[in-house]
Amino acid sequence: MFIDFEGIDGSGKTTLSNLLAGRLKKLGYRVAHAREGGELRSSTARRVRELTRDSRLLEMAPRAEFFLNLARDAQQLEEVVAPALSRGEVCITDRYLYSQLALSGGGRGLPLSELRPACELAAQGLWPDLVILVDVDPDLARLRKRLGKAQSDRSPESDSRKGLAGAGLAVRMREAFLSLAKEDPRRWLILENNDVPLHVLEQRLVDAVVARLEGRDMPVQRIVPSSATAHASEPIRVERVEERFFQALDAVELREPTLAVWLLGGLPGLAAHQRRLDFVERFPVLTARGLQGLDDDAAWTLREMLAPRAPLQVASGLVGLKGPRAAMMRERLYVHAPAEVLQGLRGDDSPPSWTLRERGVRDGHLAAVLLGLGGVNDDEAWVVREAGMTRGLYAEVARSLGGLTDARAEALREVLLAHDRLAVLRGTLGLDTPVARGLRESLANKALKLVLRSLTGLSTQEAWALRERSAARTKEALDSVDGMNDPRAWKLRVAQANRWPATVLSSLEGLPLEPEARLLVERILEAHGTRIPVLRNAYSVVATAAALDARGTVSRAGRPVADVPPQQAEV
Repeated sequence: MFIDFEGIDGSGKTTLSNLLAGRLKKLGYRVAHAREGGELRSSTARRVRELTRDSRLLEMAPRAEFFLNLARDAQQLEEVVAPALSRGEVCITDRYLYSQLALSGGGRGLPLSELRPACELAAQGLWPDLVILVDVDPDLARLRKRLGKAQSDRSPESDSRKGLAGAGLAVRMREAFLSLAKEDPRRWLILENNDVPLHVLEQRLVDAVVARLEGRDMPVQRIVPSSATAHASEPIRVERVEERFFQALDAVELREPTLAVWLLGGLPGLAAHQRRLDFVERFPVLTARGLQGLDDDAAWTLREMLAPRAPLQVASGLVGLKGPRAAMMRERLYVHAPAEVLQGLRGDDSPPSWTLRERGVRDGHLAAVLLGLGGVNDDEAWVVREAGMTRGLYAEVARSLGGLTDARAEALREVLLAHDRLAVLRGTLGLDTPVARGLRESLANKALKLVLRSLTGLSTQEAWALRERSAARTKEALDSVDGMNDPRAWKLRVAQANRWPATVLSSLEGLPLEPEARLLVERILEAHGTRIPVLRNAYSVVATAAALDARGTVSRAGRPVADVPPQQAEV
């Protein structure tokens, strides 16, 4: 029997496919997993996959990508799948040719009528007996992926070629998978992975597969009730958002405690702080990560408590924070987390910061010093940049130019274009310069996510035109209006509230909770209030507005432009 698992990245298909393989083996079945542990068994297929993921290959066309992916699957079929089936084994794949139809057709927009014949050629008539689509809310999948990166210490900016297209790619792929399942309901089984404990999903999956192996019919195509069709029993008003969010968080904690910690990341206020205290002993590292951007007394007390146990994460969370407390904490943590301390100095040209930078250069941390140099434009900074160019640290030098618009910075960007265009683009966050405009124009079809994020805070006609053109395609158009109180930003939010509800909400953070914002929050909650990413962001809007109001802080015009990264818990 040939069983294929499909789903968007972060859906949990790899975990579930491996769990199924293990359970079937215990039941006495002979099983071959073509991607056991997440790694393709064919070395040739692994080499091809490296090509298709390489974000440096910006010029790779969608058709070329399709044929490379087709070659990977054809090789797996010849080398792993077909031999296993000929031996009478149950063969499990983690992605097959359906993924190429979903990616190239649904995601990239190539005509399915052209793709299907090529897939038939690659398949040689061998298609799965059972396809298990692990379906998940794309916002939740993205949260789990970011959590996974944090737990494995991978950079949140380590994008593959798919990642460069923006979060909308996963949404379109999910729609394509569901369409394929609808075309062939006898072959496809939809397993939802939104709000059910993993052990329950595993058992339901095993029961369904064993029924098919024993020749028994499966009565339904969707074996976990859809949470997407559920509605709150009553509309959620702004005044009850906190209560509803923490009720939902309790449920998440029971099945995915690490995700519950992650959802608290960056949330201000006493209620969130009390929940963090509950997690400190069990999850000190994740709790420390969640303090990024928080500057109240409670957050600083927690940093003091966590610094000995999670120095790297506490240091990383100091990005954008200035003043004596931040300086003292960085001085303490430098010996344990030099790179994280140095990278967190962006936009800070104070004497204590330069003391740390000079120490970092002496200690051999030039790359980290450069990554923490954004927004700093004095003579010492340019000496460091020249040293970086001499050492070939082109990506780091490009990032060090964040926030700078003068002729010297533009000239260096021109030089760096030949070495790393994506790094140069990342260093143009919020900038309206000739190089920035040229990069956005040339890369809009190749790295739309980064292009849109580079518009953060910009109010030029070109920026608004690009946002409006891209908003229906991917959520990053809304990311770029974070905290903006411009009429065009409000128009964009209202137009895309149903397409990107969680992102529309996060774009309101930092704005006062006036009638227009309140109405939009409640409208989104009425339609999507059962989705935990939406509830989380709605609560963040309310809590942030309350914190700013308590401090008498005016609304911000947008994110700082000195290359400050998104919140760890961004959804």
